Amino acid sequence: MTDLHPVRRALLSVSDKTGLVELGKALAERGVELLSTGGTAKALRDAGLKVKDVSEITGFPEMMDGRVKTLHPMVHGGLLALRDNDTHVAAMEEHGIGAIDLLVVNLYPFEATVAKGAGYDECIENIDIGGPAMIRAASKNHAFVNVVVDVEDYSSLLDQLEENYGKTSYGFRQWLAQKAYARTAAYDTAVSNWMADALQLDTPTRRAFAGKLKQPLRYGENSHQQAAFYTDGTNRPGVATAVQHQGKELSYNNINDTDAAFELVAEFDPSESAACAIIKHANPCGVAKGATLLEAYKAAFDCDRTSAFGGIVALNQPLDAATAQEITGIFTEVVIAPGASDEAKAIFAAKKNLRLLTTEGLPDVTAGGKTVRQVAGGLLVQDKDNGFVGLDDLKVVTKKAPTEEQMRDLLFAWKVAKHVKSNAIVYVKDGATVGVGAGQMSRVDSALIAAKKAERMADALGLAQPLTIGSAVASDAFFPFPDGLLEAAEAGATCVIQPGGSMRDDEVIAAADNAGLAMVFTGMRHFRH
Repeated sequence: MTDLHPVRRALLSVSDKTGLVELGKALAERGVELLSTGGTAKALRDAGLKVKDVSEITGFPEMMDGRVKTLHPMVHGGLLALRDNDTHVAAMEEHGIGAIDLLVVNLYPFEATVAKGAGYDECIENIDIGGPAMIRAASKNHAFVNVVVDVEDYSSLLDQLEENYGKTSYGFRQWLAQKAYARTAAYDTAVSNWMADALQLDTPTRRAFAGKLKQPLRYGENSHQQAAFYTDGTNRPGVATAVQHQGKELSYNNINDTDAAFELVAEFDPSESAACAIIKHANPCGVAKGATLLEAYKAAFDCDRTSAFGGIVALNQPLDAATAQEITGIFTEVVIAPGASDEAKAIFAAKKNLRLLTTEGLPDVTAGGKTVRQVAGGLLVQDKDNGFVGLDDLKVVTKKAPTEEQMRDLLFAWKVAKHVKSNAIVYVKDGATVGVGAGQMSRVDSALIAAKKAERMADALGLAQPLTIGSAVASDAFFPFPDGLLEAAEAGATCVIQPGGSMRDDEVIAAADNAGLAMVFTGMRHFRH
């Protein structure tokens, strides 16, 4: 086998016609014979190119509404035959099978069909059969055959042919084959996961996951770790689909933290109030609502000004000039919002290292989906935590019931606690976090840390007392003992929201009553490990 192999005959069959005519013309100019099917052949002919229908070489017309057209030895023999194997060559000569040196295929738009909410039967009809079969055949025979499945690779193919006088290198064909196998794997993944959802299979026997490279990253969490960012094709508004207007390339940690920030701020309906979340190391260091974004940002910033330095800011409304000006007062890594005014963009332009991302929408926090985490030898797969608790879901368990104002703060604190690493304790006052305790092994420590942070911020802001005095407090999981609750009471909390469900709930409720606290149970926890 020689490294370079000529391209004399090509089969083109594509759903996405982008760049097709240009590619066809470039190949024809090199004397490459063009084979094609259906709409692809028509597009090439309409451009004045000479094309032979696959049906001419198979001797069979396309049939069964196009389900059968390329599944034939005249096609697969041309793709699979080893050019340096005498037996294969003899079989080709005996049966009149011509070699196919280049396959250009992109598949029926199954993913797009599912994404638009098509019905079951329409989705089934958009499952490609002949395309994946040809791709796999050509990929297996990459010693001789080029297989192109991405429009963006047309230029690389033509560059190869130009550099090598109508031939391609073995390394290039290997590279194409790897991409092709990954494409069919992703396609089958989309089909199998769609069918699992359609059949309401919570735990299918086999579960596949796939992604498409968005960008290689400089490194991962640390400089010695290689990393890359892949999209999953769901088009959920967020960091994966955002437009970056300025600033240097996002890092692994930037992407992780920005996602955490935007998912949190999306908990708050922009039609009801502006909201801001400031994130550091995937945990919120300040979250607030306000009549304006500026008001919300200032209140979120005042929860923990120290941790906000170098953080990620997420907004639930388009960024305006006044808020942009305020944000530039300290170093901020990333700002993500549904949009941004021209004035806000101009203000940020003076901060060349500040990344600004816009998404044209907020993610639907009630939508389903899966989260995946790798463990040694396996994957942990679960439903996305889209659990919601409203006023009607709360159960008052203490002698004292929360006031209407306290209920608002309790529900706000509960939404924030959902996005704080366990064990999570969140103090809230007047629609803003005033203390956040995250990721501690003891719930008591989380309550204590959050309170201490509030005390330090009170000193920094020149306040007479910490804002935890008179606050609402949320715990992401139940208090197993009264001690954590009493720590919150010591910090000044007057009402509590927690899941309940501890063996010692009665003791905790009694402690709340003795401390004069109002407490509600949600019946739902929000562990976040």
